[in-house]
Amino acid sequence: MNAPRIAPLVYNYSGLLTAPDAPRLVRETALLPSDLDWLAPRLDACRAEVLADAELFRSGGAVPPEKQPLDAGFFELPEVLLGAQRGEVDRIVRTADRLARQSDRVVVLGIGGSYMGARALMEACCHPYHNDLHRARRGGRPRMYFEGNNVDNDAVQGLLDLLEGADDWSLVVISKSGGTLETAVAFRIFLDSLRRSLKGDEAALRQRVVAITGAKGGLRQLSEALQLPDVFTIPEGVGGRFSVLSPVGLLPAALLGLDIERLLAGAAEMNSRFRQAPPLENPALAFAGVGRLMETRRGCTLRVLSTWGKRLEALGLWYDQLLAESLGKQGMGATPLTVVNTRDLHSRGQQHQEGRRDKLITNLVVEHIDRDPLAIPAWPHDHDQLNCLAGTPLPRVLRAAYDGTNRAYAADCRPTAELRVPRLDETAMGQLLQMLMIATVVEGRLVGINPYGQPGVEDYKRNMNAILRSK
Repeated sequence: MNAPRIAPLVYNYSGLLTAPDAPRLVRETALLPSDLDWLAPRLDACRAEVLADAELFRSGGAVPPEKQPLDAGFFELPEVLLGAQRGEVDRIVRTADRLARQSDRVVVLGIGGSYMGARALMEACCHPYHNDLHRARRGGRPRMYFEGNNVDNDAVQGLLDLLEGADDWSLVVISKSGGTLETAVAFRIFLDSLRRSLKGDEAALRQRVVAITGAKGGLRQLSEALQLPDVFTIPEGVGGRFSVLSPVGLLPAALLGLDIERLLAGAAEMNSRFRQAPPLENPALAFAGVGRLMETRRGCTLRVLSTWGKRLEALGLWYDQLLAESLGKQGMGATPLTVVNTRDLHSRGQQHQEGRRDKLITNLVVEHIDRDPLAIPAWPHDHDQLNCLAGTPLPRVLRAAYDGTNRAYAADCRPTAELRVPRLDETAMGQLLQMLMIATVVEGRLVGINPYGQPGVEDYKRNMNAILRSK
């Protein structure tokens, strides 16, 4: 039986293009055909380099010093998990189903890439008020909360208040190194709370805790000391911010009842397009290259991901971290910013339309809604003057806001690009997550920055630990 066709994600940058004979301000703010002619062969070379990196990682060959670290394992991970390591996917689903049966709440502990991808999947693919629904409306899946991503005393206390006295909750702790202080501290606090809830029953405790970590390190050792039956390994060559399609993101997604095979299939489809499509018709390559051109040739050092709808805000925050940590090095790197429209048109819209010309705005649009459209009702009185719009569905209102905003930007020579996903489901999110990860790596190779590793973050970790342990 043939697999169902996956509706493709589309990156449309035509709004950023202009002709050589356009007015001066238009030419100074948009891209010319000569820019794309320069870009295409360089993107082809970057694709070859990214594929060679994946092959080098797979073969276990010696990594040259300038390529270290080489966390290229994320690229082929979707195909690996759908093929040779299909048993790992099955084990993730079994563990998630077991934990879901015995838990009404699950607390996911992690920071950065160890939780942001899971949160993005939850907000995009689950009911917007998942945690507030009765269990039956949640499809029998647990509520999910995220902690260990800060050291905010009152926020931690607030979640502990919510869990106090309950014995139907579980923990998922995620840290590749096991040495990230925020997550390690939270694990001690929440594990002690869970132990008290279970009245010291260590056998029951072991069934309520799942660890996702590296092959070695502090959390691995602690998991062995606790005799946890369910410990998942983050594959070698998969860094934290590139780990959403490993157990790091797949287990929380499966806990929420999402179809992780479809998620992986969407990512594998994006890999296929990356390998085969011409550079300027290739979403990952074009997204990386156009962003770089707008930064270096048009001064757009701010990358605004403008999401049209609330459910993709967490995806934007995940991408903010991905881009900032990967390319914010050596005095370089654009600054990412996520906005949610129409909400943020009332806070940032003025600046984006009439402020500095230093922003590349990419509109992230979902083509199809999941629910029946609501419409503006007719009222017997018309003080708000909306009766003339009675019967207008909310999606049309959003579309009018979108078209009106982009028309205003274009009139002031502030061109925008567009990233369209068919609908918010697992296959679309798999495509989107994989595309953004590939594009980030491509851009790093394009400008000569190693997109892997995080030297600045490691400095802060060392300093924090030294301060805390100083006498």
